[in-house]
Amino acid sequence: MHIPDGFLSPEIAAGTGVVAAGAVGHALRRADRTLDERAVPLLGVTGAFVFAAQMLNFPVAGGTSGHFLGAALAAVLLGPWMACLVLAVVLVMQAFVFADGGVTALGANILNMGVVGGLGAGLVLAAGRRVLPRTRGAFLGLVAVAAWLAVMAGAAACSLELAASGTVPLGTVLPAMLGVHALIGVGEAVVTVAAVAAVLSARPDLIAVRDLRPEEIARPVASPEGA
Repeated sequence: MHIPDGFLSPEIAAGTGVVAAGAVGHALRRADRTLDERAVPLLGVTGAFVFAAQMLNFPVAGGTSGHFLGAALAAVLLGPWMACLVLAVVLVMQAFVFADGGVTALGANILNMGVVGGLGAGLVLAAGRRVLPRTRGAFLGLVAVAAWLAVMAGAAACSLELAASGTVPLGTVLPAMLGVHALIGVGEAVVTVAAVAAVLSARPDLIAVRDLRPEEIARPVASPEGA
């Protein structure tokens, strides 16, 4: 899903960059006000795991391959806005150190995988927790759905950007991207559920979204007292 340099028009690259920068800036403000000493190590460990997992590709179909996204896992452990921040850091490192994803397309990649993936997974988790029973099985099933949908939403956003840039017609790129990523999403769901199940067994207190509500994702960061 990493878009290389030269695949996006200057207008789309700039527009997605502005949106991604705004989302990451908001996530940074939230982190400054809400992260405590317990959460900082978890943020680092989650980022390191997502970075390492994204470097491993697995075969899908027709000679194509996919990789772990990690947006849903980060959203479960850290909350959706911190997931956005973690994915942004991972993608910046990949673009500048490993040339995985174009520098000019960095905003689009952060938007697709971090913002759409992380916040989308958070919204699915929050909405599902309102209607599903509060059981381990229901929660893990919801995590699987959120992980799969995060991959599909990111792939759809990527398709729209490529089509808007004139790189490939939407009728060609959208079915191709969604078809391949539907299979990649299954692998994403399996890995995410396995990781979340392990955390639930060992440290359930590390799960950040068990009681998150949809409006809390979009709620502005409260100003410090006396500000």
